[in-house]
Amino acid sequence: MPAFWMIVSCFLFACMGVCVKLASDTFSTGETVFWRGLVSMLMMAALAPASGVSLRTPHWRMHLSRSVSGSIALGCYFFAIGMLPLATAVTLNYTSPLFVALLLVLVFGERLNRFGALAILAGFAGVVLLLRPTLQPEQWLGAVVGLGSGALASVAYVSLRELGRAGEPEVRTVFWFSLMTTAMGLAWALTGELHRPAGAELATVLGIGLFGGLAQLAMTRSYRYGRTVVSANLSYATVVFASLFGMLLWDELMPASSWLGVALIIAGAIGVSLTTRKKRVRQHADATGAQGVDAL
Repeated sequence: MPAFWMIVSCFLFACMGVCVKLASDTFSTGETVFWRGLVSMLMMAALAPASGVSLRTPHWRMHLSRSVSGSIALGCYFFAIGMLPLATAVTLNYTSPLFVALLLVLVFGERLNRFGALAILAGFAGVVLLLRPTLQPEQWLGAVVGLGSGALASVAYVSLRELGRAGEPEVRTVFWFSLMTTAMGLAWALTGELHRPAGAELATVLGIGLFGGLAQLAMTRSYRYGRTVVSANLSYATVVFASLFGMLLWDELMPASSWLGVALIIAGAIGVSLTTRKKRVRQHADATGAQGVDAL
């Protein structure tokens, strides 16, 4: 069953990506980020009393670091989805384990063995293969921002690791992140023209938050009852679902070289995950979740 819940989570995260891409035709990135945060915040606020979890926290500094970096990363991710093929944006976001490994080495002094170093090199070689032959000049901003979402998400994941060690419940952590996302999304949206959703548009923006929130719950259940490494590796099925949705809805077809790039990124991220989990398997299970900003 844990594997089943992770696959369900991946499918729902891909559905969230579809809603973001559909909404990008009408709504600004700030507006989509706002709706993602608002719906998720309300879901966590309802779940907290049912789970016996208080939303008050003594670790507000760690929550602030995690929430700010995670919210900015989410905004970058949504911006990239609006500009790039869906599978490309999702794959770039899933480079976050590569940046997490670099951050742990450079900031926390953790050692990375030869296998881990080769995995990082393979992952970034995959980024080059994915982007160079396929992107149009006007898409490069989205590519840079999408890659930035993976880098910023790595900062959020390090903060998540510390919150996991402090014993913060998942519902409380997601609530404070969603609150920050709502506030930052609203501030961003107010800098431009606001759109009042109605009908199909309302369903689309609500779907962003609903699919994202349900996906987080399914992902958490998978990590709680399954093997960490298995669940983490299965999380890359989001890329597969996003590719299928992209082909079916937008005729997004990638050349063989781009698929090789995707494979290298996933292989590199899995390799890094395997090496970094050897020392802190349980801590990473509680703190990091899946390997993309979707998990935030």
